[in-house]
Amino acid sequence: MKLLQVPTAILDDRIKEELEENPALELTDEGFEGDETPDEFASNDSDEYEEGDSADDPYENIDISDYVSEGDDDIADYKMRDENYGDQEEKTTLPYRVETSFYEQLEAQLGMLNLDDRQYKIAEQIIGSIDEDGYLRRETSAIVDDLAFRQNVMTSDEEVESLIKRIQNFDPPGVAARDLQECLILQLQRQKIDGKEVEIAIQALTRYFDEFTKKHYEKIQRGLNLTDEGLKEVMIQITKLNPKPGGNVGEVNKAEAYVVPDFFIYNNAGKLELTLNSKNAPELRISEGYRDMLKEYDRGQKKDRRQKEAVLFIKQKIDAAKWFIDAIKQRQHTLLSTMTAIMNHQQEFFMTGDETSLRPMILKDIAERTGLDISTVSRVANSKFVQTEFGTYRLKFFFSESLTTDTGEEVSTREVKKILSDLIEGESKKKPLSDERLTELLQEKGYNIARRTVAKYREQLNIPVARLRKEL
Repeated sequence: MKLLQVPTAILDDRIKEELEENPALELTDEGFEGDETPDEFASNDSDEYEEGDSADDPYENIDISDYVSEGDDDIADYKMRDENYGDQEEKTTLPYRVETSFYEQLEAQLGMLNLDDRQYKIAEQIIGSIDEDGYLRRETSAIVDDLAFRQNVMTSDEEVESLIKRIQNFDPPGVAARDLQECLILQLQRQKIDGKEVEIAIQALTRYFDEFTKKHYEKIQRGLNLTDEGLKEVMIQITKLNPKPGGNVGEVNKAEAYVVPDFFIYNNAGKLELTLNSKNAPELRISEGYRDMLKEYDRGQKKDRRQKEAVLFIKQKIDAAKWFIDAIKQRQHTLLSTMTAIMNHQQEFFMTGDETSLRPMILKDIAERTGLDISTVSRVANSKFVQTEFGTYRLKFFFSESLTTDTGEEVSTREVKKILSDLIEGESKKKPLSDERLTELLQEKGYNIARRTVAKYREQLNIPVARLRKEL
């Protein structure tokens, strides 16, 4: 089950790890090469999966009873090589590229200040108190107390504030601010030093920050005696600032930022074709050398202790290889059967790419079609991606609840969200549509929906209320 959650992007690393640990497991010459899925997996049919093929396996017919008595094969069993094998997959984490973190960047800049050892400790404590968004939300007095009780460094609020001011000159601009207002003003002050005309924008944030957050532009315009063009220029300067100076540092290079699709769906002359990413279908096999060694021991005459240990070792490695191959095959089967059910249910979307054609679909629907547990379908939906002619989507994108229209037809809530999004996108930004008006427009289109539901869908789409969508 945990192998099912391993992303396609690092599945080959997981397989290589298994190959290194188990010499009885081999990758055929075709493994990891080419982009095509092996024929046995490039099918829309999800044939019933059967664990292993032991009935036709000559290894199973070898008599090793002279070597192994009951319980012997549990001595160093494959699944007991760690204290808790069940957690092994959990310990497999995404590899990250070597990169400099946000805090490492700040500490590197700290080295450029002329500080004595005591001041350096205080500055380090300040940097350690900055959150991942780049804000220093801890009270100055609390930092003073931390230094006194934890590091035995006695200081004062004034000294800490002085060092905070110096750290606020670090990159990225706006770092170590106590709130959003200070963060934006720090960035504008940095631009002013660089020669940009931002004095009016600084005054706007200093004197009218509350009005700015509530988009009461008329009050700002009157207070600063600005023309319409002048106000628009000031707002452009402010909205280009970064409200989270620490939020983008050290994030771009994470390996997990790259999406590797698990499936490909193409429209071939009106017929949908589903294929599995070749990385999900490696050609694994049990080493012939290990099979031959076991056969040699089977033909041997001496049954001493050394031979018994050798047979136990070989048997455990072959069993481990068979288990892993079966696990990979089961993973492939589960992925294909789940994606096939989703593709068939949402066929119209995969043919047209129109989000409004998505049908209501919940985890239970797919679980019933595939015979899988809902928890298994959930794992696949939350961790896997499909590439289509219209883009790459996480599988959970296709799941949504239903909503009844005036005609009694059940439609997907995603369809309603798409129409809601289109209505807001097409509104006049000088006079945005209120939730009440959006509700009326949706009801006119035949969707029985309440205002509170419209508000909920709007929030799920990360769209602010009408007042905050207003533009000059």
